[in-house]
Amino acid sequence: MNAFDPNLQAVKNHYDTLIDLDNDPARDPEPLRAHMDKWDGPAFLDALALSPEKSVLEIGVGSGRLALQVAPRCKSFWGIDLSPKTIVRAAVNLADHPNVTLVEGDFMVFSPGRQFDVIYSSLTFFHLPDKAEAIRKVADLLAPGGRFVLSVDKNPTYAIDFGTHRVPLYPDTPSEILASLEKAYLILKAQFDTEFAHIFVAVKEEV
Repeated sequence: MNAFDPNLQAVKNHYDTLIDLDNDPARDPEPLRAHMDKWDGPAFLDALALSPEKSVLEIGVGSGRLALQVAPRCKSFWGIDLSPKTIVRAAVNLADHPNVTLVEGDFMVFSPGRQFDVIYSSLTFFHLPDKAEAIRKVADLLAPGGRFVLSVDKNPTYAIDFGTHRVPLYPDTPSEILASLEKAYLILKAQFDTEFAHIFVAVKEEV
């Protein structure tokens, strides 16, 4: 059983539905983009410490809202997302960036056969019931000296209620994230808040 269960299909269907409705944060007008930045934004992107030689993985790439800002600043960019329709839209949005690899699938069973210099995620971990196992997997996929940057919602919401359907969530707490980072032997380098989110920056020790 993976860490999305028992609501894996509900999550997938929800984000497929958003694409069907042309709800695409990567194409939002500026006021909506500014609103989404309250969960991550410039401070989050700066914390990635990107450079042209680095490889990057985004967990929950969505339609590419953050990827559009990250892919031009790294050597290779990978994004994974559970929703097939979202990945198709991301491929269109990121078509001008030949260094991008997109994967449709569940992060908890993701096996890319490589490690990454930077792994990040925003507005995704509330879909994962087992935070410790997810962060352990992040640690496995990080190269020695690699960096993990995580944004988690400050609001402990237990479901997305879309009117026509409801998706259960697993809210993140700072204490649980900190304990999971320690358990995975990731070293906390910074912790700060944006208006709507807690941000954690951790690194994997050099061998």
